[in-house]
Amino acid sequence: MRSDLRTKIVQVCDEKIGKKGASVGLSFYAFFKNKNDQPEVLMEAARWWIETHQLDHFEKAVKIKQMVLSGQ
Repeated sequence: MRSDLRTKIVQVCDEKIGKKGASVGLSFYAFFKNKNDQPEVLMEAARWWIETHQLDHFEKAVKIKQMVLSGQ
């Protein structure tokens, strides 16, 4: 996964955890605006989330952050 997407994922996870606590869940859509202005990046995140790791639609932000930081 490209480094700017990894950075964005960690940033969004930190924001969500800061606002709602460690039990907050999110989907890969949380990393994008409500418009589809970066379809190739959206698909990259979707492939990582769905195909590579077979994650549920909603996962804990702390889990996603740790996965990204560990290079998964």
